[in-house]
Amino acid sequence: MAQPITWRKALRQWELYLFLLPALGMILLFAYAPVGSATYHSFFDWEGGDYKRYVGLENFRRALHDEVFWRSFVTVGILLAANFVKMAPSILLAVLIHRLRGARWQYFYRVLVVLPMIVPGLVTLFVWKFFFDPNFGILNRLLDATGLKSLLVGLDGAFGWGVFQANLPIGWLSTPALIVPSLILWGFPWLGAVGVLVFLAGLQNIDSQIYEAAELDGIGKAGMFFHIELPLIMTQIRLMSVLMIIGTLQQFGLQLLLLDVNGGPEQRGLVPGLWMYNRAFAVGEFGYACALGLVLFAVILVLTLINNRYVRVRQ
Repeated sequence: MAQPITWRKALRQWELYLFLLPALGMILLFAYAPVGSATYHSFFDWEGGDYKRYVGLENFRRALHDEVFWRSFVTVGILLAANFVKMAPSILLAVLIHRLRGARWQYFYRVLVVLPMIVPGLVTLFVWKFFFDPNFGILNRLLDATGLKSLLVGLDGAFGWGVFQANLPIGWLSTPALIVPSLILWGFPWLGAVGVLVFLAGLQNIDSQIYEAAELDGIGKAGMFFHIELPLIMTQIRLMSVLMIIGTLQQFGLQLLLLDVNGGPEQRGLVPGLWMYNRAFAVGEFGYACALGLVLFAVILVLTLINNRYVRVRQ
């Protein structure tokens, strides 16, 4: 257990703390200074230049009555719920790797999981944009080759969706009703390398005696997952849930590259971060965008506290 550091000990070894100053300075300069600047400018009518006019809480009042901003939370709420479900493949893959008998095979599959991290995220986004292309995209070609498009057209005729037509290619990013499903489909099969490694680290901390006792009690593979492995990695699940909530609410690069600065047709793909970017760089309302960012920060903080409150960790 780490021992508490007393003031006497800290003063006696003050030279060691000099090594913390560069890292501390970088954090203050590149993390806290922008936050402070955004907080300051949120009280101004500011277009990014030298001129700014103090407006007090007017930007926040405007944010509270911004229908587009709050409607974008519906979209991001759907994506957030989908991302919780999309954590399941990473958990299952981590369990499968953990249950491999040979250490070499475990190492081999860990390498396979990590390899996609080498590919820049921007390249991945453009590849997926090509997948969704209505004329040359792999997704439409796959639907045509497997006959699934005919099934979709039949369901469309039965339910009257007005989305799929037999003689026209499917416009995944140009049809309003298909934009959110396309954003959910992005990244399939949803095997996050970081998530798999974090869950795998939690599984490897489970004492082998627990598995031996479970086998003696006759617990099957499914029972071992639900009664032993899943409860004992809730710490990792809670951590990944917090990171996922923050990442989903802050993300807008995916929507910006796949759609446009307005979130696509009828703004169906608009999320809070993209609307904040729109107000700042498309309209020039930097002060109002800063206020939107602080409101988004408050929402993220509340959701994080709720997650930590209700995701229980069994010791």
